[in-house]
Amino acid sequence: MTEPASAAARSTRPTGELIAWRNAIFAIFFLSGLSMASWVARIPAIRDDTGLSTQGVGLVILGGSIGSVLGLVAAPWLLARLGARAGMILALVTVSVGLVFVGIGGSALPSVPLVVIGLALFGFGNGAVDVMMNVEGAEAERELGRTVMPLMHAFFSFGTVAGAGIAAAASATGIPVSVHFGVIALLIAVAIVVAVRFVPLRAEVGDNLHTDAPRPPFTERLRKDLAVWGDVRLLLIGVIMLGMSFAEGSANDWLALAVVDGHGFDETTGALMFGVFTVAITAARVVGGPLIDRFGRVPVLRTLAVVGIAGLTLFIFGTETWMLLVGTVLWGVGSSLGFPVGMSAAADHPTDSAARVSAVAIIGYCAFLTGPPLLGFIGEHFGILNALLVILGLLVLSALAAPAARERARPVASDRT
Repeated sequence: MTEPASAAARSTRPTGELIAWRNAIFAIFFLSGLSMASWVARIPAIRDDTGLSTQGVGLVILGGSIGSVLGLVAAPWLLARLGARAGMILALVTVSVGLVFVGIGGSALPSVPLVVIGLALFGFGNGAVDVMMNVEGAEAERELGRTVMPLMHAFFSFGTVAGAGIAAAASATGIPVSVHFGVIALLIAVAIVVAVRFVPLRAEVGDNLHTDAPRPPFTERLRKDLAVWGDVRLLLIGVIMLGMSFAEGSANDWLALAVVDGHGFDETTGALMFGVFTVAITAARVVGGPLIDRFGRVPVLRTLAVVGIAGLTLFIFGTETWMLLVGTVLWGVGSSLGFPVGMSAAADHPTDSAARVSAVAIIGYCAFLTGPPLLGFIGEHFGILNALLVILGLLVLSALAAPAARERARPVASDRT
């Protein structure tokens, strides 16, 4: 295995600064995951308090998805205009405000319009920060000279595990959604302000370095970001992320309801089963980096696609509790690495890594966020378990597109921790 030229050769930062940067991105991924799981694990309670039907839940989620897509589209502009630090603070504070609105409209003063407004803000902030933290994470990985993107996404999953656990406890003890979401919102707003202090300033993502060196005009930076959309290989990487992000995003929004409405369990069991999914996806991401360095991206992606197809089949058609449990685990493992590996593959370029990561992040998160509302419409007419069959075909496409993620140069572990 050869070391990429962009790794140790490009990085002139002290080891301590690189580790602090990496850890800050870990924390930001965790906060995003915490916010997402807090919302999705309480969907059944919000559904009951507001009297929404299955299609109604899909429409409400659509409001959040529209906000998220707008956030994804706005992220390159925000990065170029504000820089990574200010952009990520703005995004996660918007998430916090949205959570407060959803909590109030979902339980304290039940109001579907208020929930939709809150989800639009929540979605916009998460969509924007998802692109920004992946751009920062991919560059930190390049400078560290080792595969750490799966572990960064594992921290998103750590956040979802924590969020699902807190939500299950809140549900079991009768804590109102408004109180639960208010506490989470405050935690996120405070933590992001602390975390971004360790993210280095970089002119290529719009940070003002306060130097005499001229910075490229905003329009020039934005034009460069948009030009990468003509790269066919990059679009195929987006196909990989499309299928696996659809699988992950659909689980985030519909797994708990599928357990309750499709398999007949109670709300607490639905939240706990979602917790099983997040534990599975987290464990796979923790070990994903070493597996990729050993076997390569393409074999790992293809194997995981097969695992995900097997898990979804077992979850949808299983009639025994153990089948549901095993299917949930395999579903989580199968969808675990598509997004972080896609990020690394997109960043595997000598000059346009930030723009390329931003582009595939938009593709992946569009699938992640627009897929669940689509399943809601299908589920209303054919049942939520039958709607999940759509994911199987998309996982096949991910497996077929896997060669696009092949390494230009295989990284080796550096001596940085």
